[in-house]
Amino acid sequence: MTKTIALSLVLAASLGLAACSKQEATNASNVVANATDNAMDAADNAMDAAMNATANVANDAGNAANNVANSL
Repeated sequence: MTKTIALSLVLAASLGLAACSKQEATNASNVVANATDNAMDAADNAMDAAMNATANVANDAGNAANNVANSL
């Protein structure tokens, strides 16, 4: 999904660049590249947060099992 959004932004920017001067085209291209990078970074951060949350749940379950075993 992230790639679809990024490619859509690139396509939209590419179509809009035809009527721009070289400097405006460069600026618009940089804006699109930065927006794409930001979207990809946000997706990476969300994935990292989900993986960390999963690891935390697994650790909590392991700790609970250890607590039970230690109390016997």
